[in-house]
Amino acid sequence: MQEVRYMKKLTEKELAVYEWQLDVPGFGVEGQEKLKNSSVLISRCGGLGSVVAYELAAAGVGKLILAHGGNVVPSDLNRQLLMTDAGLGKSRINSVERRLKELNPRLEIVAIGENINENNVAELVSQADVVVDAAPLFEERFLMNREVVRQKKVLVDCAMYELEAQITTIIPGETPCLSCLYPEKPVAWKRKFPVFGAVSGTVACLGAMEAIKVLSGLGETLSGKLLTLDLRDMSFNELSINKNKKCSICS
Repeated sequence: MQEVRYMKKLTEKELAVYEWQLDVPGFGVEGQEKLKNSSVLISRCGGLGSVVAYELAAAGVGKLILAHGGNVVPSDLNRQLLMTDAGLGKSRINSVERRLKELNPRLEIVAIGENINENNVAELVSQADVVVDAAPLFEERFLMNREVVRQKKVLVDCAMYELEAQITTIIPGETPCLSCLYPEKPVAWKRKFPVFGAVSGTVACLGAMEAIKVLSGLGETLSGKLLTLDLRDMSFNELSINKNKKCSICS
């Protein structure tokens, strides 16, 4: 991420709120101030993105740019944890903003009531230090990937299907991009797919932690690696991935 020229310091209230994570070795006040002065774009606040947003708000990231269209429907409620039964038929993004502000009123939110598309992707990515891709559609994921490579922004890409999930961190110029892994949209991919909220929530927490590590410099990220998990048998595997020399986006 780019260096912040004028770092906002932590207030007494913030020192109290984050005191338990300030004790994490290698993080401390310096890491917390980096989070406070950082911005993250999350594409979709559904089963994945809602938990990513909630964890980043709880951790003290200063600004979230959130893009999520449509109104709350009953089938959202098994996994989209920022939606409520009382909000059925009402704006999803309004529910997201309200729930996050209840948790962290210090949080700055840029709430966009539409999904990532050709018209907004460049502007939204430009506002962020890190992008977390939680979109279910490859069209949106490919748009995000193309734009982060162009703007040289870090992308944490999370995905899940049924009881399986995967995550990688893309650093333009250093690691493979999403199009290296998927040169084209998989033929079998469908908009509606089997999903438990606990599975999307699991990979979402990993994605939130990846963003925190990138922003604060804590630990090691999944750059150049693909973490896969299958919660049917609780198996986790980490694979090294290589750049595709013929990739149309990052080669």
